[in-house]
Amino acid sequence: MSDDEATTAWRRWHEQRVATVSAPYGPLALTGTHWLSESVPEDLEGRIPAVPGRWRAGADGVLVSACAEDGLELDGKPLDGEALLAADAGRPADSRLAAGEVRLVVIRREGEWAVRTYDPGSAARRAFRGIEATPYDPAFALPGRFRPYGEDRTVQVENADGRARGLGLGGELLFEYGGARHALHVAVDADDGSLWAVFADATSGDSSYRFRFLRPGTPGPDGGITVDLNRALLPPCAFADHFICPFPPPGNTLPFAAAAGERRLKGALVAGN
Repeated sequence: MSDDEATTAWRRWHEQRVATVSAPYGPLALTGTHWLSESVPEDLEGRIPAVPGRWRAGADGVLVSACAEDGLELDGKPLDGEALLAADAGRPADSRLAAGEVRLVVIRREGEWAVRTYDPGSAARRAFRGIEATPYDPAFALPGRFRPYGEDRTVQVENADGRARGLGLGGELLFEYGGARHALHVAVDADDGSLWAVFADATSGDSSYRFRFLRPGTPGPDGGITVDLNRALLPPCAFADHFICPFPPPGNTLPFAAAAGERRLKGALVAGN
């Protein structure tokens, strides 16, 4: 691919990213993550503040009960009774459960259940002015190689909500920049073998958000893969405080300025917020 073609492809990617995050039920619409072990004290009898219905976590899912006055709809029909919900696997816009325009999404993390609320009228979505991103620079599209560990590893890392959780890693992404060799510890998707990294660099917390994501795709049979920092992504927690994004694991802070890709929200006064 020529530099002109790569620039055009990057521009389309950036436009699609802006459209995706600003969609009615995109990341900007998240208004709450309610952990059932914390948000449902016994004296509230299963009530989550600002969320209709009554909720209870079980071994096999989340039990929600509601009456017609609660205004909940399940699969497009009023919920008047009980329903057992598994974790949502699709987009928030496709959630089975709704309260008016708000979508309710069930998630599970390390055995704990939570209910997320997505509101297209959220303050974050109304205030969104775009994503500040550096135009495509071919110097940041680097040849790399994936080196698997041979067995999966899990490291405990702090998350954006202040809790430490396990982050599964499957290998290293190796590449060179500025005459030096670098490596990022990466997760490997069990379905398609694609790679994912959470990393920081010399711009983090200054001219870029405090950390970013990179999804370089699936390596070839020989492990070859392009490490394109032009497609560095803002993590979901850059758009809403209620996401629980993991921070970079040890070793994933690059010593150089990766002045490429998505940097921060337009209008952000502090890059790490």
